[in-house]
Amino acid sequence: MDISLLYYGVQLLAGLIAFVTVWGWLPLDHWWVRGVDFPRIQIMVLGIIAWIGMLAFWSEWQMGQWLLFAALNITLAFQLRMVLPYTKLWKKEVQNAKKMPEGEAYQLKIMVSNVLTPNDETHKLINLIKQKQPDILITLESDEKWQDALNEIESDYPYTVKVPLDNLYGMHLYSKLELIDPTVKYLMIDDIPSIHTQLRLENGRVIWLYCLHPMPPSPTEADKSTTRDAELLMVGKHIKEHDQTAILAGDLNDVAWSKTTRRFQRISGLLDPRVGRHFINTFHVNYPFLRWALDHLFHSACFTVVDIERLPSIGSDHFPVLTTLQYEPEEASKQEQNAPAVQSEDFKETENKIQEGKEEGRKVSKEHAEEQSVCE
Repeated sequence: MDISLLYYGVQLLAGLIAFVTVWGWLPLDHWWVRGVDFPRIQIMVLGIIAWIGMLAFWSEWQMGQWLLFAALNITLAFQLRMVLPYTKLWKKEVQNAKKMPEGEAYQLKIMVSNVLTPNDETHKLINLIKQKQPDILITLESDEKWQDALNEIESDYPYTVKVPLDNLYGMHLYSKLELIDPTVKYLMIDDIPSIHTQLRLENGRVIWLYCLHPMPPSPTEADKSTTRDAELLMVGKHIKEHDQTAILAGDLNDVAWSKTTRRFQRISGLLDPRVGRHFINTFHVNYPFLRWALDHLFHSACFTVVDIERLPSIGSDHFPVLTTLQYEPEEASKQEQNAPAVQSEDFKETENKIQEGKEEGRKVSKEHAEEQSVCE
C-alpha cells in the first residue's frame, strides 16, 4: 500500500471522529444528531486506531496535523468519559449484595426481553424462562402470537398484564409476585404503551415497577427523539415527586450515557447497576462490532446487585437480560449508593422536554391514525 495514502487515510479517520463527536453536541432532537449517542464505544475504538496511526507519522506533522491531533485527543477524552463508567475502572454506583442467611435474603430476578415481533422461535425464550426462573418477565414487541406461546408459563406466573400489539410496541408483564393495581398508559403516543404497577415483594414491602418501550429516533420510525426523551423524563419526575421506591425497566431505545438517560437518573434518583461493572450490550445480536445497550434496568437505592447477566440469543435482534437484585434498605441509609446529583437546569429542561414531547406525541399519534385508516 502507498504510505502516503495510508497517511492521508489516517488523517481522514481522525477528522471524521472529531467531526462526528462535535456533531453529537448539537442541541437538536433529530435522529441524525441523536443517533451519534449510540456508537460511542465504536467511535472510541476507531479514534484510538486513528490516534495510533497518526503517531506513526508524527515526524511528518505540520501545523495542520498538530491541530488535528489535538482535536482528536479532546474528542477521545470525551468519548472515554462517556463509556468508562460502564467498566470495572469506575466506582460502583450500586454495591454488591451481602451474603445473608438463607431465608433472610429477599432477592428479585427480572428478565427483560425484546422478542422481535416477526421472530417465530418462541420456544427459545420459553426454555430460557424455565431455566432461569425469573420472578418478573417483561417482553417487548410481543403480539398475539407471542402471547399464545407464553400461555405455557402462566401456571408459574399468576399475575399478568397483556398488551398484544402488531405495531412493534406490544408489551407483556408476567409476575410470580403480586401486582397491585396494574395500569397500561399511553404517555406520549396513542399506540405506544407502558405498564405502571405496584409490586409486593416477598417480605411484604410494596414498590413500584415501570415497564417502558418508547419509540426510537431513526429514519424508519421517529424523526426526533423528543417523545422518547419526554416519556422517560416524565416517569422519572413522577418517581421523584412521589418519593417512590421503584424499578424502571425495558427497551428504552437509548443508551445509558445519553444526556436524557443521565438527566433521568438525576431527576428520578434511580441507580444504574451497570456503573462500575461492565457493558450489557443487547443490540444488535447479529453484528458484534455494532452493539450497544438498549435494554435497561434502573432501581432505587434500597436494592443491591446479586448479578447482571446477558442471556443467549432467542432469535431476536436483542439479547435478553436477567438482573438479580437484593432488597437491602440499610444500604440506602448509609448514603453509599447515590444517583448523580441534580443540576440546576434539570427541572426546567425536564418540564420543557415533557411539553415538547406531548406536542410531538399528538402529531405522531395523528400520523399513525391516518396511516391506519389508509391500511383499513
